[in-house]
Amino acid sequence: MRKKSLLKTGLSLAMVLCMTVALTACGGAASAPAESAAESGEAGSASAGGAIKIGGSGPLTGPAAVYGNAVKAAAEMAVEEVNAKGGLQFELDFEDDTHDAEKAVSAYGALKDWGMQVSLATVTSAPGAAVSQMYQDDHIFAITPSGSSLAVIYQDPDNAASPYGNIFQMCFTDPNQGIASADYLAGHSDLGSKIAIIYKNDDNYSSGIYTKFRAEADEKGLEVVYEGTFDDSNASDFSVQLKKAKDAGADLIFLPIYYDPASLILTQANQMDYKPTFFGVDGMDGILTLEGFDTSLAEGVYLLTPFSADATDELTQNFTKNYKARNQDEIPNQFAADAYDCVFAIAQACEAAGVTADMSASDICDALTKQFTSMTFNGLTGQNVTWSESGEVSKSPKAVVIKDGVYVGVEE
Repeated sequence: MRKKSLLKTGLSLAMVLCMTVALTACGGAASAPAESAAESGEAGSASAGGAIKIGGSGPLTGPAAVYGNAVKAAAEMAVEEVNAKGGLQFELDFEDDTHDAEKAVSAYGALKDWGMQVSLATVTSAPGAAVSQMYQDDHIFAITPSGSSLAVIYQDPDNAASPYGNIFQMCFTDPNQGIASADYLAGHSDLGSKIAIIYKNDDNYSSGIYTKFRAEADEKGLEVVYEGTFDDSNASDFSVQLKKAKDAGADLIFLPIYYDPASLILTQANQMDYKPTFFGVDGMDGILTLEGFDTSLAEGVYLLTPFSADATDELTQNFTKNYKARNQDEIPNQFAADAYDCVFAIAQACEAAGVTADMSASDICDALTKQFTSMTFNGLTGQNVTWSESGEVSKSPKAVVIKDGVYVGVEE
């Protein structure tokens, strides 16, 4: 696990002359470089007062660290590429919140003291919900790569005319993931006709996806034969839920949960010789890099995600090559891709609005909020991406399946 560090990026002229960087922000499109600053793995420091300070927090240690480290690594890479282009300069500080709400609040305080002007918010939803009002109160623009709960988007119940704050999402919201999953399964009955659901009932992320999935499943006429739940007190033994799902004849299990409990479910199902199709959402992305997990047990697992590293477009190929080069050949997951897109979307909005480092966080917030609710962005995780005034993103999910230990896009 990488140690937490404060990245202050900016590249010397010598480094710039050694790199070829391409970033297209015209008309809302950002494209990846063929050869980029990411390949060097080095960074200098921006000129004093010349860099816009971007903060963020996520789990760099603990059971959800796969997510946080992917976001941090991709954000660092994107910041270096933006800085290498010249002109607009960013400086990044990414704190470890260990997927804990109280630590996220502490991280927010540290970032604010540092001088944060823009933020990547938090990686996971519970910490995001804990700090959302703080971003609103301090009027700091934030876009989370992966905090998908609606609770992350601050809503002011006392302001009916303008209830939303200034936190946006690059990831799909939980309700959208639930609806999209049910719609996908309705159109792919070959994956399974009798569905069991296992979800975490004390988690906003999991229960939010479940609620919308179940409603859409009923609307689409899907047959749900069993529902099982768990919470923090019993998140290690799923034998009861799996036995009931098997006894009910479930040939597909929907898992709107994170990769850690999902790995236990796959392991215990294998021990029972129970082999349904497993179908997850973005929280499952990361299971292939979970330490100590037998990845062969994930063979044939499906999930919906906005990003597939095996896509053949130039943007994805360049990003994947550069990410692997600086992260010990690790294949980037969708958390990394969303974080990369966050930085380039911020860059696009800053350039369009003429944002400079000497502006206050409040003035930057006003400028970026206006841009994000009016611009179109093309990135790794979607084309013609837009945002509503609520901060919710509009883009299309992709289905992937795990084959031979890697994610493979499902051809439609």
